Amino acid sequence: MLQEVPGADETHGIFPKSLHKTLCALGSAALSGLNGVCRSVLADGRPFVRLDETDLLETSRRRTGLDDFHDDLFREPLRILLDSFERDADLNLVGRVCVRSEITRMLCNRLYMVADCGRNPEIHEEKIQRPLFITGLPRSGSTFLHTLLAQDPRCRTPRIWEVMQPSPPPERRTYDSDPRIGRTERQLKWLDILMPEFEKFHLIHARYPQECIAITDHAFLSYVFETMYQVSSYRDWHDQQDKRPAYEFHRRFLQQLQWRCPGSHWVLKAPSHLMALEALLAVYPDADIVVTHRDPLKVLPSCASLTRVLRAPFTNRLRGEEIGGEVSNRWEGSTRYAMRFREEHHDLRQRFYDVQYPDLKEDPLAVVRGIYDYFGREFGPDAEKAMQRFSAANPKDGHGVHRYTLEEFGLDRDAERGRFRFYTDFFGIAPEA
Repeated sequence: MLQEVPGADETHGIFPKSLHKTLCALGSAALSGLNGVCRSVLADGRPFVRLDETDLLETSRRRTGLDDFHDDLFREPLRILLDSFERDADLNLVGRVCVRSEITRMLCNRLYMVADCGRNPEIHEEKIQRPLFITGLPRSGSTFLHTLLAQDPRCRTPRIWEVMQPSPPPERRTYDSDPRIGRTERQLKWLDILMPEFEKFHLIHARYPQECIAITDHAFLSYVFETMYQVSSYRDWHDQQDKRPAYEFHRRFLQQLQWRCPGSHWVLKAPSHLMALEALLAVYPDADIVVTHRDPLKVLPSCASLTRVLRAPFTNRLRGEEIGGEVSNRWEGSTRYAMRFREEHHDLRQRFYDVQYPDLKEDPLAVVRGIYDYFGREFGPDAEKAMQRFSAANPKDGHGVHRYTLEEFGLDRDAERGRFRFYTDFFGIAPEA
């Protein structure tokens, strides 16, 4: 019997049920109005929505009836993150409510997972063998490729619904009818209110694959926070940390999902893996890694525009030039790190397969065959047919076109072209029209 997460039906993940219905009816204008009232009357909601470590831990214990978090490694990252939310993020009322809700959900998931393993210690014995990771610059086709590869009926991918609610461990018999799928779909409807432009950027559905940053966020060592919020002091601290604890938690998460619902191999994805290849391969020494590449002058404004869409509902401060500089710095540093790591570890060169965005756009199935052949994996006819159907049903810009420019984010075309020349020259990346 699946255990119900306390409060799941009452809160819809963010707001009380009655307020959820009202805001759904009124749409994004209601959220803007709510934030406006908050700015003028409620001092940004600080006295009303607490982001206090002790309070959040107690709330999660009370909500679950559990108190074992397995270890305290997450406590320092959580403390620094909460401090950065207060000092840097300039959260509005909606932002504070959403942050509190999400952190509570992650803490509850940790408690439930520890309890699951206590009852079923064999979960820890699950072997994660030859996982396939997809990484590369954001907006370079990695999400499409991830979802395409997930069509292979033999493989395993972390689906959005099971990442949001991983306890109890999913099982094969009820995997396609699990009630958590419906609950997650209801929660995802918030994206239409909070971020009406989001579907133009990203394929999302309760059954679609989820990025690894939505797993590592449970360790509070994740790049998801800097993407969603302006947490500059946390970002600076996080950049200096050993990422192995995040990947070790990531492995425990996959063991949880795999225990009663295995596959031939995991297919996983996050652009942020570029920044943590050493930790990834320390935890998954037999991993295969696909790296997607695209003209940075296309990547940067698209990434900046998505960042603006993601942050807009949650903050009182949103500056295009600030986002542009942040995005350019982040991905220049990431590509330099990844290239240096690969150059210093020639013994691992067979573990990487590079994919050019124009090739993926022109013939996705040819790219998939190249990946399977390179890594010596079997590409069966069922997988090929499923991928052909998915590719035909999901053309580029099928949910609309979102337009943006480098200039609106304070980025100069010639300067950015020169800044990333080390990368485009090395991988032979041609400028896109």
